[in-house]
Amino acid sequence: MADTGNPECIERTVCCASPGGLHRMAYTEWGARDNPRVLVCAHGLSRNARDFDDLARALCADYRVICPDVVGRGQSDWLNDPGNYGIRQYVADMIVLLARLDVETVHWLGTSMGGLIGMVLASLDGTSIDRLLLNDVGPVISPESIKRIGDYIGRAPRFDSLADAEQYIRLVSAPFGPLSDAQWRHLTSTSVRQAPDGRLEMRYDPAIAESFVRDAALGEAGLWPIYDRIRCPTLVLRGATSDLLGVDTVRAMAARGPRPQVVEVAGVGHAPMFMDAVQIGLVRDFLSSPAR
Repeated sequence: MADTGNPECIERTVCCASPGGLHRMAYTEWGARDNPRVLVCAHGLSRNARDFDDLARALCADYRVICPDVVGRGQSDWLNDPGNYGIRQYVADMIVLLARLDVETVHWLGTSMGGLIGMVLASLDGTSIDRLLLNDVGPVISPESIKRIGDYIGRAPRFDSLADAEQYIRLVSAPFGPLSDAQWRHLTSTSVRQAPDGRLEMRYDPAIAESFVRDAALGEAGLWPIYDRIRCPTLVLRGATSDLLGVDTVRAMAARGPRPQVVEVAGVGHAPMFMDAVQIGLVRDFLSSPAR
């Protein structure tokens, strides 16, 4: 357990297993540990738990907010065998985390990959997920976004300074929309670490790129049946200029499975980052709304 310096926020770890052995999954916990109202926030492919700091800070008076670093990212361990990266492993790790939390039900907010993890968990018999927010992701991942992400994932250079790293992150993460200088600096400082040569490198295992290509190849044939088994109240957020979650996919999602509420976020691509009051308000309103 580590103190982040913020009295509302503590960093913890939980021990998980893969076919290659044991690994630590780190997570950030906000709010009162005895609060039975729990929100789990799961990040995107190459991101990390600290993406949700602003959202967690805004909601932690009402919820116990749990933000995991998916294995291979952030403060979590890297897997001994990179072939074990993938949704199946991530779901298994999250089941261990949910057991650690010792609560009957949780709300789940997942951005991109984190949403796919949430879809699988919510589709399972006996799931503990009672509300699901899918942030700019669905059963169809567009070829355009697969190419865009594949062009940079696992290929980031090392940087001589934090300013250089920020310039890179602003470039590859431009679809996040208009963020302030302070917000870009936060996303940068929590996304890099010092490499052995003293330069800065991204805080994720480059080998996750292999699993991205493999999982993307599964395509919609494997994801629609999972989506159709979801029964809990669901909200789909789509960035208005997203290249990952298409309008046609959202329309199809609205008509089947959990028949979710759909909201489009103006001025944002892939994906909304919940760093402004409007986006945070969308989350708060959904979590507190009566079940349909």
